[in-house]
Amino acid sequence: MPVFSCGGMRYQQSWKDDPWESVSPDCQENLENVILRSLSFGINHIETARGYGTSELQLGKILPRLPREKLIVQTKIAPAPAPEFLQNFSRSMSLLKLDYLDLLAIHGINNSQLLEITLRKGGALQAARQLQREGRVRFIGFSTHAPTHIIVQALATGEFDYVNLHWYWINTTNTPALEEASRQDIGVFIISPNDKGGKLYSPPKKLVELCQPLTPMAFNDLFCLLRPEIHTLSLGAARPSDFDAHIEALQHLPQAHRLVPAIEKRLHHALVNHHGEDWIAHWAKGIPEFDQIPGEINVWEILRLWTYATALDMVEFAKMRYNLLGNGSHWFPGKNAASFDEVKILHALRNSPFAQRIPSILRQAHELLSDEPVQRLSKT
Repeated sequence: MPVFSCGGMRYQQSWKDDPWESVSPDCQENLENVILRSLSFGINHIETARGYGTSELQLGKILPRLPREKLIVQTKIAPAPAPEFLQNFSRSMSLLKLDYLDLLAIHGINNSQLLEITLRKGGALQAARQLQREGRVRFIGFSTHAPTHIIVQALATGEFDYVNLHWYWINTTNTPALEEASRQDIGVFIISPNDKGGKLYSPPKKLVELCQPLTPMAFNDLFCLLRPEIHTLSLGAARPSDFDAHIEALQHLPQAHRLVPAIEKRLHHALVNHHGEDWIAHWAKGIPEFDQIPGEINVWEILRLWTYATALDMVEFAKMRYNLLGNGSHWFPGKNAASFDEVKILHALRNSPFAQRIPSILRQAHELLSDEPVQRLSKT
């Protein structure tokens, strides 16, 4: 597995499952150039999903022309009862024009209900195992935006070969999942380190300065790759040149053990100088999950976004994420802080050392970050 993967959700014509006639020649040419550029660097893990609109359709025009034995191809299919899952798999394979997949992920085990749908008799995992026995799938994994304890629960079943999850400098919450994956000898694929990892392709000046001599994107790449549990980072390339900065980052890999801790220290000092040591060390303590908070306000996520936006000027990133709240379904659950009952919020946060401060912070965060509601890419 290469340390970078070529993610397939940025270069397609449409997020809708449109026919081939809708794909412009320019878009298809660009996609094929992305794949060829990826392969020129040795990035032979090509990944997509049934839910990525025309991505599978367009990949199906180039993948069959390439040496199959040199490719690692992955697609992802949402949890569903076995008949529906198998039908969706057949659709994916028809579009990709492949005889087998190297990697099949159950796409979006994001809560306990979706995990149960996956594991139950007649569920998605049973269907995936059938495909594996038939030689149509080599390895089975899952992608997830779930709370850490659900990810750990899924990994601990021992039923999966790999996992696609979030972990990067700005959010290391899933560290226990990395550790469980290592115990289970499960491969780890990091989702969206550039976008959800901080909109690092468009970083604020302050973050750029603090990450010197690396770029923020290079720092985050190396930060992730220094973890022995992590095997590959997804690069969602929209154009062939999108690989270049990441390949350049690898030139610093021999010095990463020296460079990364020094940058981490500067970033930590910037956070502490703005918010205080106590907040940075303990802000997440005692914060319930969104479904345990009146109005389903995602307090944990709002506090995280506010912390980085105010200390490191990461306002545009925080806005992008904040305005998804209420529009992201189980992929990004919970609501924003547009309105809430302070008395009820205080009761829900009674185990937080900062309970009395948090209502004021929620109002500040909403004023700073609220903008037009944002839809997930797959909904646009």
